[in-house]
Amino acid sequence: MRKFLLFALLLTIGITSCKKDKSPESIDNEDPATFSEIGSLDIGGVGAAEISAFDPLTNRLFVVKNEAGINKIEVIDFKNPSAMNSIGSIDITDLGAVNSVAVHDGKLAAAIEAKDKQANGKVAIFKTTDYSKITEVIVGALPDMITFSPDGKYILTANEGEPNADYTNDPSGTISIISVNNNYAVTTIDFSSMASQQTALMQKGFRIFGLNSTFVKDIEPEYITISSDSKTAWITLQENNGIAKLDIASKTITNIFPLGFKDYSLDGNFIDPSDKEVGYKAAKWNVKGIYMPDAIAVLEENGIPYLFTANEGDAREYAAFTEVKRVKENTVVLDAVKFPNATDLKKDEQLGRLNITTTLGDTDKDGDLDELYSLGSRSFSVWNGITGAQVFDSKNELDRKCNDAGAYDDGRSDDKSVEPEGITIGIVGNKKTAFVGMERADAVAVYDVTTPSNPVFLQLLKCGDAPEGVLFIPAKNSPTKKSLLVVSSEEDGVIKVYTPKSI
Repeated sequence: MRKFLLFALLLTIGITSCKKDKSPESIDNEDPATFSEIGSLDIGGVGAAEISAFDPLTNRLFVVKNEAGINKIEVIDFKNPSAMNSIGSIDITDLGAVNSVAVHDGKLAAAIEAKDKQANGKVAIFKTTDYSKITEVIVGALPDMITFSPDGKYILTANEGEPNADYTNDPSGTISIISVNNNYAVTTIDFSSMASQQTALMQKGFRIFGLNSTFVKDIEPEYITISSDSKTAWITLQENNGIAKLDIASKTITNIFPLGFKDYSLDGNFIDPSDKEVGYKAAKWNVKGIYMPDAIAVLEENGIPYLFTANEGDAREYAAFTEVKRVKENTVVLDAVKFPNATDLKKDEQLGRLNITTTLGDTDKDGDLDELYSLGSRSFSVWNGITGAQVFDSKNELDRKCNDAGAYDDGRSDDKSVEPEGITIGIVGNKKTAFVGMERADAVAVYDVTTPSNPVFLQLLKCGDAPEGVLFIPAKNSPTKKSLLVVSSEEDGVIKVYTPKSI
């Protein structure tokens, strides 16, 4: 009898323990193919809702808001996502313009560019409870994105270091590493340690091309993702068409992965290059795309970090230097051998309207273009974070899915199409799920990425105008105890919230 009672007690403890240990990271019966809108809030106009960060301790949403000369972080009561409301703000105007925010353990970190855009920026850290400032520190020029490491010990910023309009001041692109537990000590590093590899990197598709450029000044970090163990970071170098790898503890750039180019003449990659033809008309074209990713997210599977990138593309267009021209322009001369039908190609209904870079394509240096390169790749991709090898590209599926849903903007066919810009990954039900925000389609594509090398499209969500921030809140942190997707759109100041149905 005593043995039976002991067994029953152990069994009860075991069952109770299992229930306690079951992580609410996700809810098993959530279906990631069934996200639908449950809440919407308009907080202003253009620039009023760029990037959002959520604090589970206070159930508040912090949103970057830059409009009409006012720079602030809007604070939103998020206890009930279906009835969000603004409850205050943190004024950043005296510091500069806030570009990005991140939250961890009751701390709100904001990346702030200086009023002189080429000067060093700042990171300000606030308490999420009363918005009081903990500290502010100096980082590199134009901190464009900020994130905490998963363990909260570090804050990292991607400091883009853009040049001024006449290109007389081009700051170095840098990464700042802030040690939270060491009184927020800052180490800012540039890419000089990789400069000796410039030639080899460029042969593989890395771009160094600014006016009077040097390797260190030309690199422009855009976005950061960090491994779950908080040891490694990967940074997109958008204009340069690469991804950098950083060892956080040693504060060292250990690798740069050039991303190469996408061939639009291959099956599945076909594009619509004209905004003058009515409707979406994808076809085979002798053109290459430059991936040039904006946002990046990491998914670790079987010891391999898979890097998911939203391949937006971005042109350098300044008073002193502009890289983009249309194929139809008289100054764009196509090689007669490589393009024997050049006269037809320059028509609006063919390639004439397509925007291309003038910095690539003259392979034999004789003054005409032997190849055509457009900006971005109209897709999202998956890369091996150890080797840099591409393991997946969505080809032209985003274009096709948006067109099928009536969300494709044919007026952007000549440029970068749907412009995938934001990407985030979370666990919904029993599926690892990616969310891809598309700036020109005003939509978010949802994918099952449980197998990282074979993402499967699930659904398309319509959102506000020009989604910039794509934020996933797991069930364990959610005020509803269900997975939430928060999309903030910079052109209309609208924040939308989505949640999946239960199976």
